[in-house]
Amino acid sequence: KAKALKIIKALSESLGKRGLEVKIIYSNGMALDVLPQCAGKGEALAYLLKKFEVDGRLPVNTLVCGDSGNDAELFSVSKVYGVMVSNAQEELLQWHAENAKSNPNIIHASERCAAGIVQAIGNFGLGPSISPRDIRDFSEQIMDTFSPCYEIVKFYLFYERWRRAEVEKSEQCMQRLRSVFYPLGIFVHPSGVEQPLHQCIDEMKMSYGDKQGKQFCVWVDRVSTAQICSDAWLVKFEKCELSGEEQRCCLTTVLLSSKGEVQDGFMWMHIHQTWLDGSGANNQTNF
Repeated sequence: KAKALKIIKALSESLGKRGLEVKIIYSNGMALDVLPQCAGKGEALAYLLKKFEVDGRLPVNTLVCGDSGNDAELFSVSKVYGVMVSNAQEELLQWHAENAKSNPNIIHASERCAAGIVQAIGNFGLGPSISPRDIRDFSEQIMDTFSPCYEIVKFYLFYERWRRAEVEKSEQCMQRLRSVFYPLGIFVHPSGVEQPLHQCIDEMKMSYGDKQGKQFCVWVDRVSTAQICSDAWLVKFEKCELSGEEQRCCLTTVLLSSKGEVQDGFMWMHIHQTWLDGSGANNQTNF
């Protein structure tokens, strides 16, 4: 490590004399990468952004993140935000001090790893920077825009907390839930059984606290959305439940509508689930 700068200089001069145009990147206190002059993360990102612009799909904002010297080029790309996480290597911090210290769009986070990225998202106002699990009362959240993905996460967190008795059992909660589920909507269970959505709500009411004091967790993954008309979205995701040592997962498709009596939110029109990898074939739990 102490000899790195001397080695880089000597190697660069030696390769240059042989007519090779290269860049040498030192990172992690031990790695030395020799790349063609036009190769690297910075060039790759710049090319990608240019291609998006030509296609008319330029991102509204771009955030780059790094923790070692081979990430430095990312911060040199024009009009990007950047964050060096708190556990960034010395060579990246040194590069920042020498080349980008006065750039307000590049920060050194006080948090490590992914937490540092979330910190930067909040610092630059690029999006939500609080995990939904850290929000105890969603009714107090002020949202600039309402996302179908956020709607899905919000419901399944409530479902988890309801069964763990971590929210108050009240008729008001049930009324709110009924108000966002279409009265004629259908839930198709992975077993193939069809039920009215409001019947599922009634059964959910009876399950309050049945997982209290037990290991029980619900999460969604691989969420994707498709707007199928001006006021309707098709949301697909994997929904998983962990109860004790047993885990069940199903592929879920939800039809949401922004048209109706729900203020600043969505109406759940239809839910269809299919078991993944045959899990939970005999289970009849709703949602």
